[in-house]
Amino acid sequence: MKSIKTSTFCIVLSAFSATLQTILIAFLNFKINQYFDISVTLLAFFIAFVLNFLILYFIFRNFLYAKIDKLYHLVKSIQAKEIPNTEIQLEEVDSIERLEKGIIKLSHERSKEIEQYNNIDSYRKEFLGNVSHELKTPIFNIQGYISTLIDGGIHDSTINMDYLKKADKSIDRMIKIVDDLETISQLEVGTLELDTETYDLVQQIKDIIESLELIAAKKNIRLQFVRKSDKPILVKADSFRIRQVLVNLITNSIKYGLENGKTRITIQLFDEQVIVEVKDNGIGIDEKHLPRVFERFYRVDKGRSREQGGTGLGLAIVKHIIEAHHGTIDIESKLSEGTTVTFTLASAH
Repeated sequence: MKSIKTSTFCIVLSAFSATLQTILIAFLNFKINQYFDISVTLLAFFIAFVLNFLILYFIFRNFLYAKIDKLYHLVKSIQAKEIPNTEIQLEEVDSIERLEKGIIKLSHERSKEIEQYNNIDSYRKEFLGNVSHELKTPIFNIQGYISTLIDGGIHDSTINMDYLKKADKSIDRMIKIVDDLETISQLEVGTLELDTETYDLVQQIKDIIESLELIAAKKNIRLQFVRKSDKPILVKADSFRIRQVLVNLITNSIKYGLENGKTRITIQLFDEQVIVEVKDNGIGIDEKHLPRVFERFYRVDKGRSREQGGTGLGLAIVKHIIEAHHGTIDIESKLSEGTTVTFTLASAH
């Protein structure tokens, strides 16, 4: 919509009105005096134009534009943003255009909010469905094992201990899911206090690699630790939570790694930050899944992920732990080429 300045609008409307008034005056003068006086006509036009302009400008300034300004300030207050306290001026102010822009901006913001609310509602429904599904599987397994034992299987030595062990395993899975959900909830609301200390991250990574070598050996995956120097790299963090992060990332690289593959853990100090990278040459992740891999219960391959024994909460916990340490985490991956997860921590040097 083309901008219409107050002065321009008043001038045009005043000229039009003065022209009509002058024509009327000239017609009446001609009827009465039987002649046309150009000087009287011009004088009448000038007087009519000035009076019309002053009346119109007074009306616009004190009534219409005052109300528009109030509406504009109301729109800006809804947007919760500060605006300069401007006054209506004859030459520059365009309250209609300003109000139009404010309403359009407010409309766009409300549209985005509605879209976000819809996304949140969709995410809530999906999350509840995922929780139900994740808990339902071990519950049904336990129910099946116990029902079989009650129906006489308890006396069958070929299955009784096996079914009890399977039921116990399903119970452990339920406990793990509940514990992970509790951890995420505490991290999100900030009730989980970090037990920070200054320690050597290099030594911690060495210990974790040593503890996971047997698991990696089952798939003949080589765990490689790369660092620029043998000096300790100190961080101020919760060692238990950071261990949880590293174990999760390295374990994932083994789970989804290829036979005879490798996982490389790199650590370096850069600009008062410690950068840790866990890279594998495994099956990789399709690019369309990457924006959601840190969501709770989100699984790239649902069937295969559950077979691996995960709860679907590991990466969500990892993300919250790193963010609780005021660090960042990022993931890059390509199908059949591997995955790289990088996170940062504050250096204690």
